[in-house]
Amino acid sequence: MTRPQALAWRLGRQLLEPVGTSPAEDVVRRLAAIPAQSDPELAVRTRQQSSRPDEVTEALRDGRLLRTFAFRGAVHLLTPEEGGAYLALRAAGRQWELPSWQEYYGLTPHDWPAFRAAVREAVDDHPLTSRELGARVSARPRFEHLREIFAHEPWTLLKALAWQGDLTFGPSRDGAPTFQPLAHNPRWAGLPELADAGRHAIEAYVRAYGPTTADHLQYWLGAGLSAGRRRIQGWITELEDRLAPVVVDGDASFVLAEDVGELLATEPTSTVRLLPAYDQWVLGPGTADPMVVPPAQRALVSRGANLVVAGGVVAGTWEVRRDHLTVTFFGDSRRPSSDALDEGTARLGASLARPLDTVTVTPRP
Repeated sequence: MTRPQALAWRLGRQLLEPVGTSPAEDVVRRLAAIPAQSDPELAVRTRQQSSRPDEVTEALRDGRLLRTFAFRGAVHLLTPEEGGAYLALRAAGRQWELPSWQEYYGLTPHDWPAFRAAVREAVDDHPLTSRELGARVSARPRFEHLREIFAHEPWTLLKALAWQGDLTFGPSRDGAPTFQPLAHNPRWAGLPELADAGRHAIEAYVRAYGPTTADHLQYWLGAGLSAGRRRIQGWITELEDRLAPVVVDGDASFVLAEDVGELLATEPTSTVRLLPAYDQWVLGPGTADPMVVPPAQRALVSRGANLVVAGGVVAGTWEVRRDHLTVTFFGDSRRPSSDALDEGTARLGASLARPLDTVTVTPRP
């Protein structure tokens, strides 16, 4: 099969063409995670035929989504039902047992069960800022030495607690992030067994980002979650009966066996989508994947440009000032038709819930 076919199928899997009808939490579930550094609201609404402002905020408020540290230690939106699989993989490295961690934080592996229990008890009543959390925990003589760390450099320690399912972000208070127990979310399914988490994460990735390769899974679960190359390869082997090989323009890849028929029947598309910076369309396979990001434009995409995607390939950037949209195409990219660009612009306007009256198309030197 061809790359345009593969990308057209992936656009469908990611609810970009055709655009889906799912609520916010199902969009996040389909993508596995959405980075908070992007525009999560726009990333979700772009994938919905009908959407409304603040749907993501509402889903976070009522627990249909959670906001926590995940891939590469950054903050992501996950679903509470399936997010535990990614946290279990991130926690598998047990970084808090490294000698450097033990020396810096003054916590041995034997201290962590009591420390985690103290943290959970501290946030049990209501969400706390990191400084408030530190004050409560360090009131116990055993953890008094952590007061300054919580006051000034708490983030690495908070990540380890989040990976183990002890806490997650709560609503911000006066601009400061707060933390609350994951256990209070009735949808929270807990941390699954590591092997179950690994197999689930691989299937979810292949379903949304296929056709893919073992190298892409290493990027997603290894570099992203420190799951370990040997573990990942072992899980791929265990799933051999669920995976099917496909060849994409000469490159060996695989998809879920159940998806082969649909994949092969997919026709290339000229669809244009205007996506926010750091959208999962490029972060899922990685900005180094030349199938979706032209190598000459990788730095621009990695720095956080808003993305014009044509036929699945990043073809330019966009920005909106007031109601004026400017689209800038890369000089070496093939420009889409006016109709395709107009449809993509209309989808962006609907997602932003504002009219985009003027569109300027400029070349990039």
